[in-house]
Amino acid sequence: MTTSTPQPQQPQQPPQPGALPGAMYTSPIPVRPAHLGHALASEWTKIRSVRSTLWTLGVFVALVVGIGLLVAWKSAGSDFSDVPYTVPALIGLLLGQVCLTTLGVLVVTSEYGTGMIRTTFTAAPQRHRVLAAKFLVFFALAYVVSVVSITVVGLATAAMNVVPDGSGQDWGTTALTGALYVSLLGVLGLAVGSMLRHSAGAITVMLGLVLVPAIMPAFLMMSDSLRGFGEVMLAYNAPNALSALFGLPMYDSASHGVPQLLALLGLTVVAMGGAFALLEKRDV
Repeated sequence: MTTSTPQPQQPQQPPQPGALPGAMYTSPIPVRPAHLGHALASEWTKIRSVRSTLWTLGVFVALVVGIGLLVAWKSAGSDFSDVPYTVPALIGLLLGQVCLTTLGVLVVTSEYGTGMIRTTFTAAPQRHRVLAAKFLVFFALAYVVSVVSITVVGLATAAMNVVPDGSGQDWGTTALTGALYVSLLGVLGLAVGSMLRHSAGAITVMLGLVLVPAIMPAFLMMSDSLRGFGEVMLAYNAPNALSALFGLPMYDSASHGVPQLLALLGLTVVAMGGAFALLEKRDV
């Protein structure tokens, strides 16, 4: 009777990167866990690839820089004895804020309109990461473009006008705060667009938030019972807030625009919280 010699067992090889459990195929592409950086890269690719971004930001720069340079050219040095050199950019910024608000809405609603949001959420199931990346990419882009546009106007105005020992030279802070205000308006538009998921509806809501508080105080202050509400609306509307940040307040000259900026920041944070909450509860 013969006995067979047991064969030594071969050691099991560790699974290769990209291998599926229980499958023989090994992907040549390494599988890596997704993180926020991937979402940021994806959103940056999307926002710079669509024509709406180029046209909207192009109109914004044309308004801020174009109108600013025209006002600076027609100004005299004495006009900047007690206001910063960036004041010529204010007029264009009052119009350009609508561009950033619209772009913020389109960043998210365009994907809902075309149905691409389904592909996005399939590739990135963690929806909060996608929305956070949209907020970060849009805010960075809007803020940089705004700061550069206001700074160009400030430098050009300083070169065209000479104000000895005037406060017109202290214009750096206005470039940062003015850009922050209009960028927050755009982020607020993105949050509203994420909640409504409809371009026309979200743009209409944002135009109402920007324009109605600038128009209604003239009618509310005619009534004694509504005067207090009208004064608050007059103090915190977007035109007055931007003017106060640039040293030319239309109302409430003592605040320098800080309460208005903080109020917009608070409203934007609340809207962002609502956008995150609804994103996780609703289907696409």
